[in-house]
Amino acid sequence: MWWGFAVVHLYFLGWMMSFVVHGDAFSDTEQYRRWAMAGYDPTGGADDISPWVYPVLAQIPIHLAGIAGPGPYLLVWTLIITVLNAVALACLTRGPWRARSVLPAWWWLVFTVFLGYLGFARVEGIAAPIVLIGLLWAARRPVLGSVLLSIATWIKVWPAAVLLALVIACRQRLQVVAAGVVVTAAVVLGTYLSGGIARIADFLVNQGERGMQLEATFSTPWVWLSVLDVAGARMADNVAINSTEVYGPGAELTALLMQPLLVLAVLAGSALLVRALRRGAEREELLYEGALMMTTVFIVFNKVGSPQFMIWLAPVVVVGLVHDRRRWRAPAALLMGIAVATFVIYPLFYTPLIHAHPVMAAVLTVRNALLVLLLWWSVQRTVELGSATRPAPRTIDA
Repeated sequence: MWWGFAVVHLYFLGWMMSFVVHGDAFSDTEQYRRWAMAGYDPTGGADDISPWVYPVLAQIPIHLAGIAGPGPYLLVWTLIITVLNAVALACLTRGPWRARSVLPAWWWLVFTVFLGYLGFARVEGIAAPIVLIGLLWAARRPVLGSVLLSIATWIKVWPAAVLLALVIACRQRLQVVAAGVVVTAAVVLGTYLSGGIARIADFLVNQGERGMQLEATFSTPWVWLSVLDVAGARMADNVAINSTEVYGPGAELTALLMQPLLVLAVLAGSALLVRALRRGAEREELLYEGALMMTTVFIVFNKVGSPQFMIWLAPVVVVGLVHDRRRWRAPAALLMGIAVATFVIYPLFYTPLIHAHPVMAAVLTVRNALLVLLLWWSVQRTVELGSATRPAPRTIDA
């Protein structure tokens, strides 16, 4: 397994070095490098895209990668993610669950082969291994899990979906919430002392101004309207946030409605988890399947659908496979199909997609359909957990 880890990570290190030797960065790391070289600036500086588009803890790895200057920035960034992945793999293969970890570890490595081009170039690559470690320990040490998931949430918002499932499924709910509050208080205090408290919520405010991103699940109709050149629909860049969005009849209204729709979907998912818990669902199983459902909700009902979002699902599926390999075969297969389709979209043929190529529109449609199918599986499983007669729920505690 460790040889497999070495092969996969040496390949991506070599890939990134092909940019480093020319003094370049790759994908979003070019923007990260600009922020790092500009230094920490609570006012946001003169850059069109502000680092405060991410939660504040994301700035730690972004600036840490610039410790050796602009030239080796991408190399240091890749090494940081490699170290985090190694720690996550060590936790996966050496904990109490080690006897069940071989297949999930190999699944994760194969998944990385397809989405490493995104994982090693985005903040998701920092947050994902932290979420994996947090989920591994969440059932046995929920307070530790809450701390790690809260830290990950202040790097990238999506771990909040996993944290929500933990709060609902865990018997030590007050301690879990308290741990998250302590982490948040520490982050707020640190941001205040560094002079950036006025910008701490920018990552939430900025999202409200976005339109429907090209790859978002709900953007699929406008993608095909653009391909067929119907009703003036088109795809165009939103230069302010470096994103490609869809435009056409109803697109602006849909973008406006997506955030309240996402909130409603989260509330509905939470209600299903509470229902299952009250009807005797096994707490550990509910945690993992709830984490998958809520994370998929965060993707499917999001007006932003960047390819790297698929990385959000990997830690949940890995831990699910550790918990019950047979039950989690279906979501593991679905997510691997999503990874392959996403790989075809980015980095292989993203340019044809944004130029409305019908074959790439079909690939994107298949990818989005697989996401909806994955959400349906997770919702169905959660409903089943709350419908079947079960023995007394297992305790999630320290």
